[in-house]
Amino acid sequence: MDSKERLKQILSPIEDHLMRVEDLVMANLETDIPLLTQVGQHILKSGGKRVRPAMLLFAVGMFGPITEQAYLAANLIEYIHTATLLHDDVVDNADLRRSKQSARSIWGNEASVLVGDYLFTVSFKDLSSLGNMALVESLARCTTMMARGEILQLVRVNETATEEEYLEIVEHKTGSLMGSAMEIGGLLAGARPEQARALYSCGNNIGMAFQLIDDALDYQLENNALGKSQGTDLKERKITLPLSHLLEQANGRDRRQLLEILDEDDITDTHVVQVARLMDQYASIEYARKRAEAFVESAKQDLQGQKVNLFSQGIQELADFVVSRDR
Repeated sequence: MDSKERLKQILSPIEDHLMRVEDLVMANLETDIPLLTQVGQHILKSGGKRVRPAMLLFAVGMFGPITEQAYLAANLIEYIHTATLLHDDVVDNADLRRSKQSARSIWGNEASVLVGDYLFTVSFKDLSSLGNMALVESLARCTTMMARGEILQLVRVNETATEEEYLEIVEHKTGSLMGSAMEIGGLLAGARPEQARALYSCGNNIGMAFQLIDDALDYQLENNALGKSQGTDLKERKITLPLSHLLEQANGRDRRQLLEILDEDDITDTHVVQVARLMDQYASIEYARKRAEAFVESAKQDLQGQKVNLFSQGIQELADFVVSRDR
């Protein structure tokens, strides 16, 4: 069973609920400003997995019925994620997003930034309408961390980049939103504060694993299923975990070669192949996968003592999927 079919199977207990969320995601972008609608729908229709809304719905289902409020919250979590993608593509000067033209390459940087800003602000406005300040506080903490993560990534220096620094960036940029999705889901369904904190930790750990597997897949050149060109991270000079591990483990000659490649004006496919071969030599991809597996085990530990039902089982299966997927 391929990754797409496996994910569909895992999400089957909430399939109907996800369809309701999908309807909201698209309907709420039908505005009186055509540019806003076009940019938003372009990226939201580009093939995202909707993992974050699914995590929120699973968390709700662990503690109670999945309601209209849950649909709205899941919609907003996807808007926050979409806003970060729009902003990331501007920061990275990316021309592609999920193998399609990025919004910035069609409508320009200004439109991408402003639509991203709109999605951020409308998310907070609509979430506050639910009348539960704890939900707003969770999302506020999360979006603050995400912005901090972007800045930490911006000022990171290749020559001194460490694994610890990178994991901090991942926790801020990816883990925090998945953690907040689960925390908000639990709070909506009446989870106690300590239960909601455990849900946040679970989601955060799944998010860490999710990103580390993305890092590994980007250097597996035989994998054509990822939905983006392989070696993108290297071409954008992102020191992700496999590359960070390689920089720390490589001997002097190989490390100098890596730094020279990172200093090139144009990093080519040939450079990507050279670095991928070094990663095989130093087992850097395997290392990233093992670190991801450890985060998944931590996520499962976070669920210990929580309610056991179809929805908590779904979260565990989703965590396992994160490290076994090929896209």
